[in-house]
Amino acid sequence: MRRFLFSQTSCSLLRRQRRPKDIPHRWFISSTSFSTAEYEDGDAFQNSPSKVKIFDRHLKRTQRARAAWLLRPNDSFVHAVAENLVDRLEDCKKTFPTALCLGGSLQAVRQMLRGRGAIQKFIMMDTSYDMLKLCKSSQRDSDNENIETSYVVGDEEFLAIKESSVDLVISCLGLHWTNDLPGAMIQCKLALKPDGLFLAAILGGETLKELRIACTVAQMEREGGISPRVSPLAQVRDAGNLLTRAGFALPGVDVDEYVVRYNSALDLIEHLRAMGETNALLQRTNILKRETALATAAIYDSMFAAEDGTIPATFQHM
Repeated sequence: MRRFLFSQTSCSLLRRQRRPKDIPHRWFISSTSFSTAEYEDGDAFQNSPSKVKIFDRHLKRTQRARAAWLLRPNDSFVHAVAENLVDRLEDCKKTFPTALCLGGSLQAVRQMLRGRGAIQKFIMMDTSYDMLKLCKSSQRDSDNENIETSYVVGDEEFLAIKESSVDLVISCLGLHWTNDLPGAMIQCKLALKPDGLFLAAILGGETLKELRIACTVAQMEREGGISPRVSPLAQVRDAGNLLTRAGFALPGVDVDEYVVRYNSALDLIEHLRAMGETNALLQRTNILKRETALATAAIYDSMFAAEDGTIPATFQHM
C-alpha cells in the first residue's frame, strides 16, 4: 500500500491502495521565517517550536550528513516513492512556477521532475549542509537544467520561507522525523500561495514491522525487557486527520507498501543508514549489546527468511 499526502492550500491528495511491491544554480539563506509556536532562545535545530520532543533533531541532522556520503545513486525504493509522488503533478492542470522541496529524498525528487509541474524555481531545503552540497554537485547530471535551483539549510520545524511565497511544497520521506507533524504541515500551508499544492510521502506505522518484531523478541530473551529501537510512525487512520488539522482543503490520502528484500539484516541496516532513516529517538538506548544484535539478526532470519535466503522488509508510506 502506498500513501502520499497531497494538499493544496485548499487541497490534498493520495493514491489508491495497491498491492505490496517487491522490489542556472544559486545558494541563499532566507532571513524571513515564521512558526506555529513561540520560538525560544537556542539552536534552531534543537530548540524548535515543537513543545513535544520525540526525536533528537541534532542527531537526525548528523544522520542526514552521514547519509550524504553513503547515499546510493540508484536506490530503487527511494526512486519509486519519489516517482509516484511527483507523478501526481501530472494530475493537476495548473502549473507551479515556484516549488519548495523539504528534506527526505531531495535528490530523487529533483531527478524525477522531468518538466512536470512547469516548475521554474526550485528551492531545496535540508537540515544538512552536506546533503545539499551533494544535491548541488549532482545537478550537472540532471535533466532539469532549465530550473533555477536554490539551496537552503533549514529545518522543517521552523520554515525560513516567506508566507504565501511558493506554489508547491513537496516532501518525500522526511516529515515523519518532525516532533510536531501537524505544526510542520501548518507551516507548509502558510508558505503556500492561495490554491497551492502540498505533496508529501511519509513512512507509515507498518514500516519495518519485521524488524520491530525481531528486536522485541531478542531484547526480551537477552535483556529481559525492551527499549525503543524503531521510531514511532503515523498510522493510516491518522493521515487524513493530520491534513484536516493543518487546514488543508480537499485532503486526499493514499497508502502503499513496498517489500524490499535483503541478503541479511546487516544489509537492511546499511540501507537505512544510507537513507538517513536510523533511530533518532530522544529516549533511545545508546548502546546495543552485541549478543542482542546477533540475536535480532538470527530471529529475523528464522522468522521471515524466504527459501532463497533473503529477508523481507516492509516499507509503508502515505
